[in-house]
Amino acid sequence: MKEWIEYPDGWIWLGQVLLAIAVVIGVVYVLRLGWRAASAFLATRPALDRPLGLTGGVIAVVGALLPWVTFRLNDGPYPDKATLQFFDAPFALSGFRLHTLVLGVLAIVVLFLPLPRRRVLRALGLGAIGIALVNILFPVIDGGGLGAITSDGENFAFGGIATLVAGLLLLFAAKTGGVLEPVPHWKSAVPRLVAYAVLVISFVVLLLVVAMMLNAGGQGGVGNPYAGPIFLSLLAFLAGVLGALQAIGLTTWISALSDQHKWFSVVVLLLVALGLPFTEAGTDYWMTTAANIGVYAATAIGLNIVVGLAGLLDLGYVAFLGIGAFVAANFSGAAAAAFDIELPFVVAAIIAAVVAGIFGAVVGSPTLRVRGDYLAIVTLAFGEIFKKAAQNNIGDLTGGANAIPNVPPINWFGQSFDKPLTIGSVELPSGVLYYVLIIVLVALVMVVFANLKNSRIGRAWIAIREDEDAARAMGIKTGQAKILAFLIGATLAGLAGAVFAHKTSTVAYDSFQFIESVTLLAAVILGGMGSIPGAVLGAALLLVLPEKLREFSDYRLMLFGLALVLIMRFRPQGLVPDRHRRAELADEGADGVPIEELNVHDTPGDEKAVTR
Repeated sequence: MKEWIEYPDGWIWLGQVLLAIAVVIGVVYVLRLGWRAASAFLATRPALDRPLGLTGGVIAVVGALLPWVTFRLNDGPYPDKATLQFFDAPFALSGFRLHTLVLGVLAIVVLFLPLPRRRVLRALGLGAIGIALVNILFPVIDGGGLGAITSDGENFAFGGIATLVAGLLLLFAAKTGGVLEPVPHWKSAVPRLVAYAVLVISFVVLLLVVAMMLNAGGQGGVGNPYAGPIFLSLLAFLAGVLGALQAIGLTTWISALSDQHKWFSVVVLLLVALGLPFTEAGTDYWMTTAANIGVYAATAIGLNIVVGLAGLLDLGYVAFLGIGAFVAANFSGAAAAAFDIELPFVVAAIIAAVVAGIFGAVVGSPTLRVRGDYLAIVTLAFGEIFKKAAQNNIGDLTGGANAIPNVPPINWFGQSFDKPLTIGSVELPSGVLYYVLIIVLVALVMVVFANLKNSRIGRAWIAIREDEDAARAMGIKTGQAKILAFLIGATLAGLAGAVFAHKTSTVAYDSFQFIESVTLLAAVILGGMGSIPGAVLGAALLLVLPEKLREFSDYRLMLFGLALVLIMRFRPQGLVPDRHRRAELADEGADGVPIEELNVHDTPGDEKAVTR
């Protein structure tokens, strides 16, 4: 008899992976062909939008009332009483089942309102599909197999499948009639008090949503094996609702009101941010995380000047954060500091910002000779030189492998920033004062960035980013402008580094690795280059998502990277792009509407297009 060749386990695993990839590619290809055929069929049948939308909404409601998992998984019963064994109260909805019900009800209601219902149905359908996929794939991958979401032979649970079908039907309803309806344009000329009331309500709702997202699935996913799918389900639900609000023009209207009343919006947003400790997210864990987000956000805004405005690729930017941190630590009075002197925090922070700015100007000087990839190599080399210098404790300024420990916390008016704060009968968590300081710092950096962007030098930076030779031909002193970009960006990073040193109490060289520069650069690109809120949002996502996806263990970084790839695929201009990047990379108008949707025909067959 012929003997079978025994392959090593590694080759068997590789073959299984390749087979799985081939199956996925084949399924995606078939689905894409089917989607194109269905879209072509529905484009000529506009009358089907209501039947399909109504059917999808009803099925979504039914899916919310059904069990989603047939049996108890290895990590325990699936949350929100979705496991059939614990399905004792079908109408006591919570979590993702409640979110599914809300999406279904909204899909039904919008069919009877004078709104661009196909746009709304598309957003709600995507939200329902997101919830369904998360809560179908997780039980299957977590050891349940397909039987966990369909039938184990005796019991049946089709909640997830029903919700997936409902989402697809809503997408099909959005495809009827071809081109989507134009986004309604709300008049922004409203009384001042009405505008103020709308902005206050909007920002308060935003605060509550942020607090709900942070606590979805528990504090950082600790102690809850299903924190990941709970958090991702909430993200899918919020994305669907936000897309529906954008489809009816509400978010664009609020944004226009915010632009008209900019300073009022800034003040209210600052007050709302300071209200986070009073919500359910006001814990030691989230105050520490929020303070770290603030440090990275302030640093990312500084990098946004270099990369987003001036278009200079900097791969060693975290070195300026490290310079500011080490300078502040050496003037903090720590036992291992190089200088036996303790300066007030404000003075030490100013010195740290100035020193970092000087190094920024030094690093920016090669930009007079090199650009593009060569400049990236120069900045990368500077970052590595800084790390090696800090590791070898050159000049006894960094502590080397021992770092600079026991940096004293900031202490103002007898209150240490690392202690809990009591206001009347309310006791706020430890670290809340650092959070308040970071919020003020980020607000200050945002004001500086906004004024620079709208100034003459800001326009010069944008011109250099678009075409340096053309900018020089127009009389812009490109060399001085680029060095100034590095100087200001490094100064802001040094200021953030001073706060970082006192907050973490230990400054070590391994806190400023190359991966940190990549993270900051990813925050700028992800949020939207040249966008102030984009840098803050990018930094928040890059720090919060890994924490919320921690329970995925070995797959956490892979899922995180996949999320970044998908965002860059479908939002190359960033999550909150400025107008230049929006028009350049996404062919969108000022309101975020695609250019091809801005021109609509007056009547069928009329070739004369009018701009909405």
